[in-house]
Amino acid sequence: MSRPITRRQALGEMLLGTALIAGGCGAGARPSADASGSTLRSTWRDPRGTGTLAPAAGEPLTPRTELGPPATVLSVLATLAHVTDAHVLDAESPARVTFLDRLGPPFQSTFRPHETLTAQVLAGVLRSVRALAPDVLIQGGDLIDNDQANELALALGVLRGGTARPGSGATGYVGVQSASDADPFYYRPDLDAPLHPGLLTRATSRFTSPGAGAPWLPVLGDHDILVAGEIAPTSQTRSLALGDQAVWDLPPGLTAPPGLLAGRGAGGATGVSPDGPPDPGLVDHFLAQALGAPKVRVPSDPRRRELEPAETVAALQAASRRPASGIRLDYHADIGPQVRALVLDLARRAGGSGGIVVPGQADWLAGQLAAAGDRWILVISHQPLTSAEGGDQILDVLDRHPRVIAAISGHVHRNRIVARPTAAGGYWLISTASLIDYPQQARALRVLATTDGVAIRTWMLDHVFPGDLGTISRELSYLDAQGGRPEGFTGDHVDRNVTLYRARVSG
Repeated sequence: MSRPITRRQALGEMLLGTALIAGGCGAGARPSADASGSTLRSTWRDPRGTGTLAPAAGEPLTPRTELGPPATVLSVLATLAHVTDAHVLDAESPARVTFLDRLGPPFQSTFRPHETLTAQVLAGVLRSVRALAPDVLIQGGDLIDNDQANELALALGVLRGGTARPGSGATGYVGVQSASDADPFYYRPDLDAPLHPGLLTRATSRFTSPGAGAPWLPVLGDHDILVAGEIAPTSQTRSLALGDQAVWDLPPGLTAPPGLLAGRGAGGATGVSPDGPPDPGLVDHFLAQALGAPKVRVPSDPRRRELEPAETVAALQAASRRPASGIRLDYHADIGPQVRALVLDLARRAGGSGGIVVPGQADWLAGQLAAAGDRWILVISHQPLTSAEGGDQILDVLDRHPRVIAAISGHVHRNRIVARPTAAGGYWLISTASLIDYPQQARALRVLATTDGVAIRTWMLDHVFPGDLGTISRELSYLDAQGGRPEGFTGDHVDRNVTLYRARVSG
């Protein structure tokens, strides 16, 4: 029986094809990437289809008129940035289950070749956000990857600005990407194509973050409170996180249960997250089996403590200066006098990556909508409402309200915009790509008053970390054979840089 190609082989073979094609081409002057990160000005393309990204011309705005005809813009009501699914992670943590990646989908997110650079990518997109100068930044959930205190401290430090240190344990990097790891599965930047000698040392070294530069709204994601985005912390996972033994190799005899992949999609319409297995019990089961597998000794670190949901919520509230609202992150925030954001917490406390509507949440939302007056409403959640358990209750409330203009989410790592026509005028379902998978983008949104109602002008933001670490992360995420490029997470052109018109509702 043939063995699936490893990530290391896929990276090397794609780069070999690139070299063969590029070798016969003359080198001409290349456009440079715009320092603002705005894809209206420039973006990144693979012009020859060889796996090599290069700066290219920007992507113009496309009008979308499903909810109303084009209309003249009268004024700007609010400007926002949506930064979601950063997955700032501790790549050296013994609590990670990188070995599950060998089983293929849906476990492909347990290891990525660029996973040591998540903090730098977040800092890079904050530079783009600062160039945008929004009224508010929406931190759309899954700020961290594995519910660890050091991950949250690092991510919040990047948002705050100043010196950040990504590494954990001892100085330097100790993990599955080390040159000393002879495993043929993991990409080792010091030895494997594309070669980036010294990358792991640089990735775990201190750097300076510019900070958010604007007020920010926290949204709670599954990875923020659950191990691997799937299971509530247990004594077993806590022991692994704080210990000095890691499992890097797939335990003997460990296989995915038959039928595991049935009904799973790549995201988009299904609302399935690419971030974790579909059943929290699977990870728990695999961890139990892994305890008997050969282990590698790694430096321990007490900062890897796993967090309780209430701790994470309190930390997000304090860092963002949001008033405490109990153990859930349901709240409203006015963005100027004419726009209100309503944030919904759909994260499951008991485990599971999918969203869930809890009792009383739809009534709370209805009350918030009634209190909003004549403000335009943006509803924000981590998981899409269309796939959340009980999400139809929320959608039913939104469908009846004439001032709702968008429901914004992350979770599926995909750029996607869908019109939802209703008798009350309709609104847009807007999903933004992640920072962890290609295309590693955030989204700018500008709410506009028009002669015929309202419009949302939205476009993508590329990260612009100084030096080459951000470029390397983008390159590796693009080459990742199990990542956002083959999954089509960039979306179509109508999911990226567009103007979304919505007509005025009479009566």
